[in-house]
Amino acid sequence: MASLSVSSRLNKAVRQQYMSLPQGGKCQVTYIWIDGTGEGLRNKTRTLDIEPTSIEDVPEWNFDGSSTYQAEGSNSDMYLVPVCMFRDPFTLDPNKLVFCEVLKYNRLPAETNHRAACNKLMEQVKEHCIWFGMEQEYTLLGTDGHPFSWPQNGYPGPQGPYYCGVGAGNAYGRDIVECHYKACLYAGVKIYGTNAEVMPSQWEFQVGPCEGIDMGDHLWVARFLLHRVSEDFGVVATLDPKPMKGNWNGAGCHTNVSTKQMREEEGLQYIEQAIEKLSKKHAEHIRVYDPRGGQDNMRRLTGLHETSNIEDFSAGMANRGASIRIPRQVGQEKKGYFEDRRPAANCDPYSVTRAIVSTCLLDEED
Repeated sequence: MASLSVSSRLNKAVRQQYMSLPQGGKCQVTYIWIDGTGEGLRNKTRTLDIEPTSIEDVPEWNFDGSSTYQAEGSNSDMYLVPVCMFRDPFTLDPNKLVFCEVLKYNRLPAETNHRAACNKLMEQVKEHCIWFGMEQEYTLLGTDGHPFSWPQNGYPGPQGPYYCGVGAGNAYGRDIVECHYKACLYAGVKIYGTNAEVMPSQWEFQVGPCEGIDMGDHLWVARFLLHRVSEDFGVVATLDPKPMKGNWNGAGCHTNVSTKQMREEEGLQYIEQAIEKLSKKHAEHIRVYDPRGGQDNMRRLTGLHETSNIEDFSAGMANRGASIRIPRQVGQEKKGYFEDRRPAANCDPYSVTRAIVSTCLLDEED
């Protein structure tokens, strides 16, 4: 039996009695932000007198940065600047979820606020109408850190039947996946789909297509919803790029990219030009494709388990062992998009999309 949290065993019928109480016309707004680790998410809630109709209606707030690895105790106030708003699937309408940028005491972006620089770059390349779609892989764990539904003192059968699998022996934790999907749709997150992955207890959801800065905004909120849904079920969703050593697949965040030119007739030539530019900046991209400068991806990008080797750049048609994959349909139609398979599951989507735009559209020289 998987190790579930104590909180998940509380009487939910009692909770529902309170959750169904009227709010007297007030609105609960939950502010969400990235903490000083660059991976963790934090949140807190306040009351507004009326339901906000736009992000401009949501006031700035603050928090104690010394408790989130973002400031010293002697100067700990940090600013929360709302940037996008979603419906709250947990407390329901009229309540809201608001994703925020974090600013330091001097109003400069916090060290892990990569959105500010990304947004500035996206504005520069707006005429290219760049679209992204990111495939977020994750693994469900018990609170003891052991993969959900794996034998307590052993391993499940080898990989093979689990990818897009069905049945109690192949799909572990589908309730969480389906509840997360519905929560994203209710909230307004641009979730595209979901599927079971190659390793048992590993799943994936896709977000997109999103233009420009929306990619990072929607993926981070989708991650928040994943952690929050998993909390309700008493399990942990980890974005560790290689949660289990040995002959088990790791977890990535494959990033699909297209510009207006790539989507038009004979757009394949622009895809190939972008790949050529990416080939010259492989090391730079690896450094920003996980939060630890490539150290996390070293465990995942081994050349095995549908990955490329971290040291080498490669590209190929329908090749899941390459750094960059051109889907077969794109090759046939000579237009569409390419897939960068290098970003780790725990990457910051703002850093990833910024790097891709910088390399492919700004044509920066070393």
